[in-house]
Amino acid sequence: MFVVVSAALRGRFTLQRRFASYAEAASSHSLSIWRRKKEIGKEGLIAAKELKRLQSNPVRLGRFIKSHVSRLLKSDLVAVLAELQRQDLVPLSMKLYDVVRREIWYRPDMFFYRDMLMMLARNKMVEESRQVWDDLKNENILFDQHTFGDLVRAFLDSGLLSEAMRIYEEMRSSPDPPLSLPYRVILRGLIPYPELREKVKDDFLDLFPSMIVYDPPDDLLDDRDWRKGDRGSSD
Repeated sequence: MFVVVSAALRGRFTLQRRFASYAEAASSHSLSIWRRKKEIGKEGLIAAKELKRLQSNPVRLGRFIKSHVSRLLKSDLVAVLAELQRQDLVPLSMKLYDVVRREIWYRPDMFFYRDMLMMLARNKMVEESRQVWDDLKNENILFDQHTFGDLVRAFLDSGLLSEAMRIYEEMRSSPDPPLSLPYRVILRGLIPYPELREKVKDDFLDLFPSMIVYDPPDDLLDDRDWRKGDRGSSD
């Protein structure tokens, strides 16, 4: 009897450890490497400095990327790319973007693409944005609704209206359930574009009929212009 009970207990303990290991693995994968704090190491700092120094010399830059950058540890490569994005160094960021996607450890990741697109939106880089978008579509990346809203707003804030509305249509066709907050973020960014704002407002009210959209006063911009003119005439 004792032996049977002990075997049962051992079996239960084994199952518990197995489930615990599954949970631990799931937890470790739930935090993307692109969301973690990116602390750049000594090798990464040297690489970032050299990349900036060589960016005006395509031949030497290509050699350095092949001989040094591609040999960086994953954490350093991720941190170098994040630093180049932070400094809005678009050509260098695009080169490291290609390097990352060739790495053996690379896995398609929503946050990797989000960071690239946000940087490209800030710098009004339409062609590069479309290239990155094509890549993420080929890798079956699916943004959540909050990320869609942030991206649309980023392109709106940079005056890239066509790109913003193209991403908005992707958001509309996404299988991810719609949320009200991303729509409100977009509606606020569309205040300078009243016709498009009305279209998005109609979409919002179709999805969330019990909610209210507060419109800015029609004479808001006219009032600002009047005040500027009034100050100018008094000087």
